[in-house]
Amino acid sequence: METTALESCGNGVWRGSGACIVDRTGRKRLPIGQGDFAVVASQSVFVDKTRLIADVLDSGYSVTLFCRPRRFGKTLNMTMMRTFFELSPDGRDNAPLFDGTDIWESDDGHYRRHQGAYPVISMSMLTAKGLTWPQTFGSLRNMIADEYGRHRYLLNDGTLPDDDRAYITRILSRQAGEDDCRTSLTRLVAFLNRYHQRPVVVLLDEYDAPIMAAYSAPNGGYYDEAVAFVKAWLTGTLKDSGEMLAFACLTGVQRISKDSIFSDLNNLIVNTALSTDFDERYGFSEDEVAALSDYLGCGTDGMDTARQWYDGYRFGKQDVYNPWSVLNFLDNDCAADVYWGNTSGNGVVGDLLRSADVDTLRQVYDLMEPGGTVAAPLDLGVVFPDLGVKNVAIWSMLYLAGYLTTEDTALPGRSDLLRRLRIPNLEIAQLYKSEIINRFADMAGGNDRLDRFHRALYSGDEETVLRELTTILRDSVSSFDMTSENSLHMLVTGLCFGMPGYVDPKSNKESGYGRYDLRLEPSGGDPANFSFVAPTVRPLITIELKYVRDDGPSGGSDSERRLEDKAQEALTQISERGYDEGEPPQQAQGRLRWGIAVSGRRCAVACERLD
Repeated sequence: METTALESCGNGVWRGSGACIVDRTGRKRLPIGQGDFAVVASQSVFVDKTRLIADVLDSGYSVTLFCRPRRFGKTLNMTMMRTFFELSPDGRDNAPLFDGTDIWESDDGHYRRHQGAYPVISMSMLTAKGLTWPQTFGSLRNMIADEYGRHRYLLNDGTLPDDDRAYITRILSRQAGEDDCRTSLTRLVAFLNRYHQRPVVVLLDEYDAPIMAAYSAPNGGYYDEAVAFVKAWLTGTLKDSGEMLAFACLTGVQRISKDSIFSDLNNLIVNTALSTDFDERYGFSEDEVAALSDYLGCGTDGMDTARQWYDGYRFGKQDVYNPWSVLNFLDNDCAADVYWGNTSGNGVVGDLLRSADVDTLRQVYDLMEPGGTVAAPLDLGVVFPDLGVKNVAIWSMLYLAGYLTTEDTALPGRSDLLRRLRIPNLEIAQLYKSEIINRFADMAGGNDRLDRFHRALYSGDEETVLRELTTILRDSVSSFDMTSENSLHMLVTGLCFGMPGYVDPKSNKESGYGRYDLRLEPSGGDPANFSFVAPTVRPLITIELKYVRDDGPSGGSDSERRLEDKAQEALTQISERGYDEGEPPQQAQGRLRWGIAVSGRRCAVACERLD
């Protein structure tokens, strides 16, 4: 990545090719964890995304829903719009925060007339969630009361009817019931429009947070209650406010539509990562990362690492970096780490791996291969109950949540088109790998048992490999149905992820005179720099698997001999077909061959070491 030559435009604004960096203080402090634009713009460095304001105004859309993964700038963009548009209740002049930015300079200042020109309703629903519906409703009620509190001046209107005054007072008391709260958004639009004699802007951030919490809550959750409330709360405002509403913008991760929240809205525009509109307004472009790095004095050092770890998303026609990870990467002296994944649980990936059948596991393993893809349709109107009945729904959820991306963004409204989905970058690949290791560590009886299996595998310890694999088959067969060589293949592949000093297992690749089942190649670099758990001698490992149909619970000596013969047959196949012949990886120290045969809950192994 080349650095972008930055030019100072005064007042803390710096411009380069395709990027604008703003730092009013000159302290080069990054806004990590801060989502309030007014605070960020006055105290920190930020990448100028104010053209979103022009996009929203120029689009003419009355209601826009932006669906993007978490921590891709949704909250900062929403508070930016509030700060720009709001006729501030406390009389604050926010115009200086936009001086010199793209929106201020665009079209000779054409958009400045919209600054401070609208009453604004702004709420974040991110914290409106709980383990039960009463808890979640209580959080929603407090959120609504807080926003009414920002507009408490409405009570100063001497012409306000008594019933409206009583209603506002009930909301402010935080004791209002569900009926009052369902109409609170519609009525606040009407109150503000009447008071200011201007149309109202509505900004709702993370609208889907209570729905996602409802679906994942214990004991079956409270999905129906949450959807019914949010639908009633939103629909009246977004559908029936007419000229009282200037426009509304919502953000979320999921598009919860179809027969649920937005089914009655015909004026809603849904903007997802497949859409070309607004595609540059979320996440960082290559030019923006280069400009930010240049401004902070990081130069080109580490930028190739940043591209491998945090680039790789495609929003519409724009290639995008994960902004949260880039900020943390730059703030930590360009040290690569899993920053985005560590901000909250990765439940959607964990759920996929814990419940995956053999076919789904194979697709996940295919994704983990260099350049790996899965072909699947994307239904971005998926609703949560679909996860229980539609096998393809999980890929849509993973895409919306940011764990997959695709270059196939044409015709975003078509849910029947197969799209090539891939893992965006090394950071997300590491998340998948961690969840795979967690699942198979559980099957092995814990991380210690899995580590014991790994050590035996790379050291050629037949006795321990046999014992650990037998234990897994005996104790975990109920959670992993062992009915074919394919299911055996998926099991052993999963067990081989995360082996210290080795890259992810390779599966079914051509080599010699056929295709090996599994290959484990040592990772590059100096062994002295690996973790203390990595082996000092790391051979190239080739594994051939044989499945024998289970003839009964006990098997007997004949069955045992049959398994042993099959394990030896697998070992011989590696040699005869030359699966590990040819030039080995440079860092490999010798070769190790394994034949593994399984029947039901019993197995046999055979091993051969070659220098």
